[in-house]
Amino acid sequence: MSQLPARQLGRSQLQVPPLTFGGNVFGWTIDQATSFSLLDALTEKGLYFIDTADVYSRWADGNQGGESETIIGNWLKKSGKREQIVLATKVGMDLGNGKTGLAAKYIRQAVEDSLRRLQTDYIDLYQAHRDDEDTPLAETLATFDALVKEGKVRAIGASNYTAERLAEALKISEQQQLARYETLQPEYNLYDRQPFESGLQQLAQEKQLGVINYYSLASGFLSGKYRTPQDAGKSKRGDGVVQKYLNPRGLKILAALDEIADARNVSLTQVALAWQIAQPGITAPIVSATSLQQVDELVKAATLKLSDAESQQLELASR
Repeated sequence: MSQLPARQLGRSQLQVPPLTFGGNVFGWTIDQATSFSLLDALTEKGLYFIDTADVYSRWADGNQGGESETIIGNWLKKSGKREQIVLATKVGMDLGNGKTGLAAKYIRQAVEDSLRRLQTDYIDLYQAHRDDEDTPLAETLATFDALVKEGKVRAIGASNYTAERLAEALKISEQQQLARYETLQPEYNLYDRQPFESGLQQLAQEKQLGVINYYSLASGFLSGKYRTPQDAGKSKRGDGVVQKYLNPRGLKILAALDEIADARNVSLTQVALAWQIAQPGITAPIVSATSLQQVDELVKAATLKLSDAESQQLELASR
């Protein structure tokens, strides 16, 4: 197993590599056999932090949610590598039949369902997938705290929270001596900077939260795959990517990535991820792959260091 530099996840005991692997591809864009080979390669190359959710991938035809967790669980059983990975999953998105939100009773049910699918007796990082304003923060946190005390969960995190609500949750944990959110999972990349940088980033640094941001490659745009409207046909999500990112600012960012990638003889993906890994407050951006070749590229991205001038160039292009 190769060693990548480890980073502490918030104030928890968990140590993780500088990239998180996004498990939404398992059972969606890749089948179980391919997922197994990817998981083997990821652990072997030192990318042992795997993030999934109970809702992955309910949106795909014929799926009902839980597919990603089920595949990971089957791999854990077959490989025996539970101790070699840091496993994160989430609760709270709508699974249908009233299965949604962060009420105490539902979290209790959902965690047992996740543990069963994952074929493990503990989850390293259990995250609130989105804020549930219909449930008091104290109720949700007390339930998570109990799961930590029972040993079913090692640390808890929050995804898609505003800075105000996250600050409030952290305050409640402190006042009531409950387990606190150790991580934040926001959207963040070279194009989508504003929401994280306008409040969440400062809060994460002040409170020593680990940040594992999603859409690290802007749904593939920052890999350079989409450069003309015709490129929309390159993937299932191509139409949305082209509509959102293919504009003067997006092209300016690609031009800066191109220049640095050419000069360093690396890929745009590696440059875009290296920029994020170096950002203040960021612990381990989430990124997916569907082939072994892409896994190798992620390993290279995790060790690429940009110069101050290169970082500045990207900074200016993405303003």
